[in-house]
Amino acid sequence: MVALTDDKQTKIENELVRLKALSLEQLNQYKISAQDSKRPLFEFMLSEKKLADEDLSRATANVSGTPYVNLQNVQIDSKVLALLPREVAERFMAVPLGKIQHRLAIAMLDPSNVQAADFISNKISLPLKIYTASEAGIRAVISQYHTDLQGGVSDALNVAAAEEEADSFDKKIVITQDSPISRALNTILDYASQSRASDIHIEPYEYILKVRCRVDGVLREIMKLPKGIEPALISRIKILSNLKIDEHRIPQDGQFTVHASGKEIDLRIAISPVVWGEQVIIRLLDKSGSSFVLEEMGYAGRALRMIRKGIRKPNGMVLTSGPTGSGKTTSLYALIQEIKNDTINIVTLEDPVEYKMDGVNQIQVNNDVGLTFSSGLRSILRQDPDVVMVGEIRDKETADLAVQAALTGHLVFSTLHTNSAAGVLPRLLDMGVEPFLIASTVNTVIGQRLVRRLDDARKPIQSTEIETANINETVGNLLPKEKTDIVRVSEDLGYKDLPLGGQKAYTLMQGVDSNSAPDGFRGRIGLYEVMDISEAIQNLIVKRATSAEIQRKGVAEGMVTMRQDGYLKALQGLTTLEEVNRVAANMA
Repeated sequence: MVALTDDKQTKIENELVRLKALSLEQLNQYKISAQDSKRPLFEFMLSEKKLADEDLSRATANVSGTPYVNLQNVQIDSKVLALLPREVAERFMAVPLGKIQHRLAIAMLDPSNVQAADFISNKISLPLKIYTASEAGIRAVISQYHTDLQGGVSDALNVAAAEEEADSFDKKIVITQDSPISRALNTILDYASQSRASDIHIEPYEYILKVRCRVDGVLREIMKLPKGIEPALISRIKILSNLKIDEHRIPQDGQFTVHASGKEIDLRIAISPVVWGEQVIIRLLDKSGSSFVLEEMGYAGRALRMIRKGIRKPNGMVLTSGPTGSGKTTSLYALIQEIKNDTINIVTLEDPVEYKMDGVNQIQVNNDVGLTFSSGLRSILRQDPDVVMVGEIRDKETADLAVQAALTGHLVFSTLHTNSAAGVLPRLLDMGVEPFLIASTVNTVIGQRLVRRLDDARKPIQSTEIETANINETVGNLLPKEKTDIVRVSEDLGYKDLPLGGQKAYTLMQGVDSNSAPDGFRGRIGLYEVMDISEAIQNLIVKRATSAEIQRKGVAEGMVTMRQDGYLKALQGLTTLEEVNRVAANMA
């Protein structure tokens, strides 16, 4: 917030009332609340969501006589962004909008900052036309600055020929932090961070080096590099990861931390020999952008109620299942966040520890020194825990120890690799755990997948005949039958205003492709099925029933399957039917 004089603040308050952003009664009430909390009025209203950022910016602009612009959903051309360097934009919270005759139009958070305006004008050698914009709007434009990968790597290309000949250890170790190769790597990491990538793939082929990024679960090629840059680039990554740079025959794993795009990001490195060289996979773990709130992750309705019922029990097991990259560990973190308080001791055993959580004792598995899941779990049980999280149950020994921990009064969270919630129980049987022990210890089982979430910029479409038939077949029995049922059914399933079932066409949403939202998607959301282990399901477990039989019983007792959950989210406009079918086509 920009510092305001009393006179200007009063004028802005009056302007907010005139614009009907809030009433006079509300304004007076918020003044009292702000005084009680000893915070400035506007800061209080923004943080408590009593006032929209854009409304305050519009009122401020009107009072100061500066034109206002809303940048929340505006796409600025990359050539225009190039007129003002990103570091200057971030320093002064000012972004370029375009040229107006011989002047550059810019939006600023604080147009009254004459020194900043003079600096920018001198920097770009152009007079300015200044607009007012909100902080959120300016940051939305700053996020559109895309790193010029090719330009950033061009310096490295100048030394490619020399590096190609640098086969000796002595030559490679000379790569310094300021070298062209280091700048090229930093450029790739910056681009991946700005693009919200979860992984970077550096893949050698016979004549080129391909770089791909995984964004929202989908891999995309971002650039090709000359083959000659490969030895130096791989060596730089090995140096940062404390790996052996002269070892090319066996896989190596490492890690390091970088500051990219103003954020601290943990990197997990996996290097393995392939036919044409060494492949590098870099996993990016952004510490700043993690949400461990169940509702924000996509849990709703019955699923949310069953989870909270399971974690309220003092002992037993809560298990999550799904393939690699389906968000199982994130779900466990959210469960820990839900129950965490000073009265309980929570100990986790992870490989690796992906996110550090305050108030939780986290242990990193280290197979090199004998600290495995099974040996670590034995140690944990001597540390007086109330809640134990085991990153993954991989073998019979770990499964037996987890069950014993649940039997002896601990609440145990863990994950297994199975296709559905129902598949978890037979999987434990396959590991040799006695069926009566499974039946008596498992509280709740979660099956999950991740789909891409539609960006806010989306447009409505009508379902096709085939899509309508699939909706009616998949969730027709869940949707309200009469208008009088809409509120009750919507609240039960956890979604707003569900449509009536049996329609000839449903309103769905379609994404709009943009730089910030490729294919119209931005971020991901979970599809979940949550099975409460009832007495009937316990009886099936004891009888060693198949996963199909357990699944049918769970659905009969009201479980919403992953595919059904996905279709309900598509009807809410959160994702598309194509996305749901992509990840859950073979689910019930």
